[in-house]
Amino acid sequence: MAVIGENAIIGPRTRIGVHAVVGDGVVLGSDVRIGAHVTVSHALIGDRVCLYPGVRIGQDGFGFATTPAGFLSVPQVGRVVIGDDVEIGANTTVDRGALEDTVIGAGTRVDNLVQIAHNCRIGRACVLTAQVGLAGSVVLEDYVLLGGQSGVAGHIRIAKGARIGAKSGVMADLTTRGDYVGAPAQPAKVFFRELAFLRKLARTGRLPSGRSGQTDKNNDDVD
Repeated sequence: MAVIGENAIIGPRTRIGVHAVVGDGVVLGSDVRIGAHVTVSHALIGDRVCLYPGVRIGQDGFGFATTPAGFLSVPQVGRVVIGDDVEIGANTTVDRGALEDTVIGAGTRVDNLVQIAHNCRIGRACVLTAQVGLAGSVVLEDYVLLGGQSGVAGHIRIAKGARIGAKSGVMADLTTRGDYVGAPAQPAKVFFRELAFLRKLARTGRLPSGRSGQTDKNNDDVD
């Protein structure tokens, strides 16, 4: 059976799977699909949203302060707001906001095993593939794509249409559209040029010289 909390609003043709929990005051739009063992709390969910089995929406985020007596949990009082036509894959977690809402824009697709922390704001038609992690207060503008196992540090903003390669680590704002890879993430052309340089160095045991002036006068060769 499923559990529906007090004052929850469930739209027409919405289907709720076995052992799912819809918390008090949650709003579900029309034609929503809630998979088995999903929990939803402190959330406003649009139309035609699909939450696959095991998804967790609206739990408290990872917020605490350090005191002389130890850690002090910071109250999380925001919601999760999910736009229309969003799909969220199995066992993904989306934390509620601390003060503001966590927001996922219309048409976004989130793969399995993704972590979206408190106060994140994800634009329209973004793609987050498996095992992506967003720290708190990340902003993804529209049409951002994050490759598998990539991570974004807290309070980072990624520009519209940017594409982040698998296993990359975004540690500073990305202000222009483009392809980024590496940790820390950098433009793909720069990354692969540096990689080619290192491969040549490993193969030949010598630093290149000439047009770019990379050779250090105090360290001409590597033996």
